[in-house]
Amino acid sequence: MLNYKQTGSGQDIILIHGLFGSMENLNMVAKGLVDEYRVTSVDVRNHGDSFHKNDMAYPSLARDIIELMDQLSISKAHILGHSMGGKVAMEVALSYPERVNKLVIADISPVQYPAHHQQIINGLKAIDFSRVNSRKDADEQLAAFVEEPSVRAFLLRNLGVNDGQYFFKCALEYIDNCYSQIMTGYDGDNQFLGETLFIKGGNSNYITAEHRERINQLFPNVAAKIIQGAGHWLHAEKTTAFNKIVRDFLAK
Repeated sequence: MLNYKQTGSGQDIILIHGLFGSMENLNMVAKGLVDEYRVTSVDVRNHGDSFHKNDMAYPSLARDIIELMDQLSISKAHILGHSMGGKVAMEVALSYPERVNKLVIADISPVQYPAHHQQIINGLKAIDFSRVNSRKDADEQLAAFVEEPSVRAFLLRNLGVNDGQYFFKCALEYIDNCYSQIMTGYDGDNQFLGETLFIKGGNSNYITAEHRERINQLFPNVAAKIIQGAGHWLHAEKTTAFNKIVRDFLAK
């Protein structure tokens, strides 16, 4: 079963993070909802403290969510997913529509994306943990592959330490093996007829005009919001605006 954390009480909402993340990435969203909702934050398989398996096909990732819902006796929930987590959320809604109330997708489309994380994967795989005695040591090694300090800081949240020995909590080998699965789009013809909201970062190119037809096809009852001045990490960059949009949508 997936590692999870539950907070708050009320209607159920499940939060699903993106690639190389963990449930902590959506903490600021959870905090904005706990006064009115029971929030279940999850670690996707091969991430955080969840189990490791050499399969990241979206039907499998969606099944993980359904099994967790069954275990927690959640018959139906709102689901919010960011990036890869948004693709998982879409797969849940399209495959198990009876289990989903409202659907919120943060800055991702149900389409195939070109590979664009290989430099990150190469950098993480290149870290020599025999020379890592602190987060700073890992950061210095990763800097040869990943220039942006903020991206390195995000990636290195995957570091764990046990008896002074640093390691990655995410299953890097499996993520690398399954990377082509993670980039795939939804190729079925199911529809989710429930209320759906896509939230796009104004500075992000993850959702484009070319994706609109496919989105409307799969999610006929869809609305969209753009957060100006935000990139792909819109919930972290513009937390107040993001949380207001989510709360307004869930409340109506």
